Amino acid sequence: MRSAEALKKAAKILYPEAEVVILDTFRYTNPFLDKAMFGTYILILKMAPSFYGYLYRRSEHGNTLSSYSKLGFNRFINALTVPKLGEYIEIFSPQIIVCTHPFPLGIAAGMKKRGVFQGALYAAITDFTIHSFWVFPEVDFYIVGSEHLMEQCEKIGLGKGQVLSTGIPIDPAFEENLEKNTLRQRLGLQSGLATIMIMGGGLGMGPLLAAVQTLGQLGNSCQLIVVTGKNKTLFEKLSRLAPGLSCEIKVLGFVDNIHELMQASDLMVGKAGGLTCAEALAAGLPIFILDPLPGHEERNTEFLTNLGAGYRVKEKNLAGLIRTCLLKPEQMAGMAKKALHLGKPGAASNALKFMVNNLPGK
Repeated sequence: MRSAEALKKAAKILYPEAEVVILDTFRYTNPFLDKAMFGTYILILKMAPSFYGYLYRRSEHGNTLSSYSKLGFNRFINALTVPKLGEYIEIFSPQIIVCTHPFPLGIAAGMKKRGVFQGALYAAITDFTIHSFWVFPEVDFYIVGSEHLMEQCEKIGLGKGQVLSTGIPIDPAFEENLEKNTLRQRLGLQSGLATIMIMGGGLGMGPLLAAVQTLGQLGNSCQLIVVTGKNKTLFEKLSRLAPGLSCEIKVLGFVDNIHELMQASDLMVGKAGGLTCAEALAAGLPIFILDPLPGHEERNTEFLTNLGAGYRVKEKNLAGLIRTCLLKPEQMAGMAKKALHLGKPGAASNALKFMVNNLPGK
């Protein structure tokens, strides 16, 4: 959803005359299916993450469940969503459909195959890997997070001409380069103190509580910004905990200025979700990834650590590693430079420009 919102915001800036609609496919076509799928996904991640990782790996390219599971799943969701969605597509008659999740992409690919939709179909892949569930012959163009993924794209049969390494679409606000100390003053932070951002994505998932308890003991060597997202229970727990810890801590809930908070920070601790990682890279933030979930988060972690922009760290080693890194500013500066080099702050804008320049029939 955040990638879709980023593309809409970029379109409003660059092409204000364009009509852009964000459609939450399952919520629109089948609210019961939407709740069931989201609830099951969250439950599996909380109760049996290793099982989720097993399913993810087994359905990657070249593995047993890759084609079979995708075909069966797409038949199932098409039967429940296509009738209502087909009516919407016929009335709205879009020139372009961009899918920021693989499940709606499978539905759109099926509609294009049957001639229900005849415009351009884009897949905006929101992780730093290409899972088989994203790949359909009906897709015209793939938007990927980095040029470093081109080799992977070629291995699974995607031609260079259909892959855009413009980056995972993130809020165009990241294109604005803000001065760190000015931001810190505006946000009520100390200018000369190392600033660590801790976050777990929009749902506030991950071991955030333990991370704050651990890093909160670092004293006056740093200050923390903690973003709990929509997790109100976690926000309340941390708000009670923060005053008793030895370093300055600013606890926030769901925010709309994540670009400012990231650019005011020196490093980030948290999850390895694709959007969060893309935003951190755009802000030049080294990422300390705490206990990534099996599956897509592990693949994102491998991407970042292999290219020197992040660390994978266990909770028990977190404080020691960060304390060591803070004592080595040259090392941190090197990681920040690598992160910034990988970052794509103009991803949404550049993708939109390509789409408009390659409109069907243009």
